[in-house]
Amino acid sequence: MKVIIFGATGMVGQGVLRECLHDSSVETVLAIGRSPTQQSHAKLTELIREDMFDFNVSGNELAGYNACFFCLGVSSAGMKEADYTRLTFDLTIGWARVLAKINPAMTFIYVSGAGTGSKVMWAQVKGRTENALFDLFPSAYMIRLGALHAMHGEVSKTRWTRIAYAIVGPLLPLVRKVAPGSVITTEELGRAMIKATQNGAPKRVLENRDVRALAAS
Repeated sequence: MKVIIFGATGMVGQGVLRECLHDSSVETVLAIGRSPTQQSHAKLTELIREDMFDFNVSGNELAGYNACFFCLGVSSAGMKEADYTRLTFDLTIGWARVLAKINPAMTFIYVSGAGTGSKVMWAQVKGRTENALFDLFPSAYMIRLGALHAMHGEVSKTRWTRIAYAIVGPLLPLVRKVAPGSVITTEELGRAMIKATQNGAPKRVLENRDVRALAAS
């Protein structure tokens, strides 16, 4: 299996990349992002794009991949809707359209957010993004990520997220025991993505509890 990962330097992407590199069924990983992952691995190739809105990539560079794990995202805090839409909908769908032309049968897994589809701005934008991806890929899955427990030192690139995680992170194992479906680990997230690519998933929209069940299946 050959996988493309967007956002491999963020907290979510770091965890997903680690699982892909450790899984024997994944033979090649292409990480596309603005900055290098600072990792060296026989499976890993990196495509650095200073401008992530530059979608002009050779088809040869992107051909032959079975899956795209889109882990790239930004917080809507303090952002205007137009700016958030550009960095969420426009960026995601721009790359998705390129990939759909080259690899129409690939599995596209998008890390969305818990609460997507509600009336708040960010949730509406995420909802439109999900629907557009369903239209582009017959095999598309949305992961509406809630609480995530970093298992191997994965760190967010966003300062306020790092601060919040420093406070809340130690409590996540306890929360997980009390409400097992509310918290997933970075290991479970990566494994679930790989399994969805290999065998599909029971739902096209996966909440935390669904991701945990899929990872354990």
